[in-house]
Amino acid sequence: MSSVAIAASVFGVVFIAELPDKTALATLVLATRHRPLPVFLGAAVALAIQSLVAVLAGHLLSLLPPRAVHVGAGLLFLLTAVAMWLKREEMDGVGKADAPPIAFWRSAWLVFGVVFVAEWGDLTQLVTAALAARYAAPVTVFLGATAGLWAVVAIAVVVGHRAGRLIAPHVTQRIAAAVFAVVGVAFVVGVL
Repeated sequence: MSSVAIAASVFGVVFIAELPDKTALATLVLATRHRPLPVFLGAAVALAIQSLVAVLAGHLLSLLPPRAVHVGAGLLFLLTAVAMWLKREEMDGVGKADAPPIAFWRSAWLVFGVVFVAEWGDLTQLVTAALAARYAAPVTVFLGATAGLWAVVAIAVVVGHRAGRLIAPHVTQRIAAAVFAVVGVAFVVGVL
């Protein structure tokens, strides 16, 4: 199989697996509250690192207890949901013409942290590790997987940014808190 065929195959598998995933959902929600470029940048870097981890150490990830990873990620989502819900006073000025925008790098680091933790031990990371082992073409698999993840993140950022412009900031904050809480509970109880 050629490198192009391997990369295209990996891209397709990862893209389809990531579309309904919690990482895409988290990115979409974060894009409703932050500017698109730092959201994309933070998510893209986190996903590239996770793809690299999957390709280089995929067999080690399969040894980690998935339940512990899921509970840890779930607790992070729950803490984020509580923080979003309680930060009402900070949101009062967001979205107004005279309000200063949230700093680019602060947004990017926030998104990086959320996406990095959410993706750890994720299905697409495990699939990437398995494909790297199967094809014995780590660079090609890395490029295909990363491109697939970035494509999903780009879609999530565009949709989230548009939704954020149509809905009042305090409403998106409450929606984001609720979504993060649901994802967190789903992690803890083992649904995701």
